Amino acid sequence: MTGRTNQNLQQLFANWHYFNPDPFHAVVAARVRKLNSNVRFLVAHSVQSARRQIDDLSYGSLMVIEELGPGVANAWNHLRPATKNLIEKAWQSAAGGTAQQIQRPTQFDPRADQELNQLLAALDEHAQQIEQASGRESAREARRLADACATVLSHQTQSAEVFSRLIARAHQRKNFAKVDTLAALLIERLAPSELCDLARASNVVVRALAHEALAQLPTPLLAALLRDPVDVAVARQALERQATEFDSKDAQRVLREFIDRFDENFD
Repeated sequence: MTGRTNQNLQQLFANWHYFNPDPFHAVVAARVRKLNSNVRFLVAHSVQSARRQIDDLSYGSLMVIEELGPGVANAWNHLRPATKNLIEKAWQSAAGGTAQQIQRPTQFDPRADQELNQLLAALDEHAQQIEQASGRESAREARRLADACATVLSHQTQSAEVFSRLIARAHQRKNFAKVDTLAALLIERLAPSELCDLARASNVVVRALAHEALAQLPTPLLAALLRDPVDVAVARQALERQATEFDSKDAQRVLREFIDRFDENFD
């Protein structure tokens, strides 16, 4: 009887110990659970913050592209990562009101010029359509992105076609300071034959600036263009300006020799 009583007491003590753990261990367990809860909260908060930052950066980094129509989206998707990065930096710089320096590439990349030129054309077309339908404010984002694209192009292009677009675009917006900046770059960036291409452009402002740039070329370069049947007429006009307006003796001599050769061919 006594043995059974002792067994019952032991079982009762064991049950009590199971349901009533040592207070010290209970405190430790509670603190561990609280610590784990805090850690989980901090990790979740950090992940959410990182996601928000990524979302904000993505939105600031042209998440609105899809909203600008299929033409813009298609042109954007054909850009290489390095080119996209240049536009994003220019766009964010314009949004923040800071003038971020865009480094000119050491080597001209015709493919990048073509990609950016297509993107600029698509953006300007989309912005014009939105303005006509909903007003200028609705086209603000498209205009801002187009301006960023034009900024990148103006820092790197060596294409007559792109210069023609940029000059016509700046003149249409009455941004005459930009027109002057682009005009000053023509001789630096374009070959004489490309200047002749611009001198035959349909836009009257582009033609005038190209003729002005040609008149400033060294006379020997213009003399070489006289041998090109495509550029001969434009080159002769530039030489005539040098001979008359600038009283260049070299230009006068080159023109006399050219006329003499021309006459000999028809004798």
